[in-house]
Amino acid sequence: MRWWDLDAVLPLERALFPDDPWTPGLFWSELAGWPASRHYVVAEREGRVVGYAGLSVTGDADVQTLAVAPDQQGAGLGGALLDDLLEEAARRRAPAVLLEVREDNAPAQRLYARAGFATISRRRGYYDGGRVDALVMRKVLAA
Repeated sequence: MRWWDLDAVLPLERALFPDDPWTPGLFWSELAGWPASRHYVVAEREGRVVGYAGLSVTGDADVQTLAVAPDQQGAGLGGALLDDLLEEAARRRAPAVLLEVREDNAPAQRLYARAGFATISRRRGYYDGGRVDALVMRKVLAA
């Protein structure tokens, strides 16, 4: 992802995360850390941004975001974006990858479990102004 992708990413962000979308400033801040400690990618189909994902790596890696347009969900795009992040984490020799996922987002939880993530803890009231818990998931990467 580069700054010129933000015009397409921001409407998708607002559509997918209406209660707590990232602001343009937050995306800019994340991209400013690239490539030293960040890795962001976009997925395009027929010239349209249909997904994006981001990773920070400072010791362990953290999935910062992973989003797929509603009309593209269930077609393997989320898995492809996650694979890209995992490959980058391994390339940067991160010992593990962590992420938070909404407790009520079963499709994302299944995606992460298929990729080898396991739930290690819960963050109470993490989303939606304290109304939804986050599950913290972790995948240990091969040594």
